[in-house]
Amino acid sequence: MTPFHLQHKTILVTGASSGIGQQVAISISEMGANVVITGRNEGRLTDTFKKLKNTNHQQIIADITNESDLQQMIKVVPMLDGIVHCAGVVKPFPIKFISKEKIKETFTVNYEAQVELMAQITRNKKLNKQASIVFISSISAAHPHKGGALYAGSKAALESFSKVIALEFYTMGIRSNCIAAAMVKTPMYEYSEQNASKETMDEHINKYPLGVGKPTDIANATIFLLSDASKWVTGTTITLDGGFLLGGM
Repeated sequence: MTPFHLQHKTILVTGASSGIGQQVAISISEMGANVVITGRNEGRLTDTFKKLKNTNHQQIIADITNESDLQQMIKVVPMLDGIVHCAGVVKPFPIKFISKEKIKETFTVNYEAQVELMAQITRNKKLNKQASIVFISSISAAHPHKGGALYAGSKAALESFSKVIALEFYTMGIRSNCIAAAMVKTPMYEYSEQNASKETMDEHINKYPLGVGKPTDIANATIFLLSDASKWVTGTTITLDGGFLLGGM
């Protein structure tokens, strides 16, 4: 049997109502996992749920930034063999326009909610031994861009948090890793297309030797990190950028 399978593993996917989170949920269900999906939008989450392969899946309508929703979710979530943190927001702000409200808006979703979720899950002993945690980060954490102070900062904080998880829970065989993704064709990509000129988008896309990524590219790397094939990988970040950071285009 391939070490990449996820049979008999129960995996929680946050932000599963669209984009990368939706594809991750679908792909890991195809690899045999029992999937628990969560998101704020009931309609879109139900759409994801209907696309999951096989059976024994669960959906939990919850806003993980809401304390009450989080507490309720912890009560009903089963014992987990893995978690994929996909919830996140991208809102660029030039530094001179940053405010406390904007800081909170980005960090609450991209960092605080994910930290609190892990605190609650570990406190309530909902993680099995040899569990694997995956955070969807961004190349912006190490390679920030103009207007990306809040987004890049939140992802850098998340990557540091992942390393601390790896340090604190290795005695249980629990691993924690990040995927630093470049541009992927998701609803966020479509939003960028609508708010930037075609020339600007084309110029950026041409810098990817292997082209812009697809949600399945992120899902496949996630499968590796969740599976026993990566049992010697922890506290690291895998970069998926289609060669963008090579800078040779």
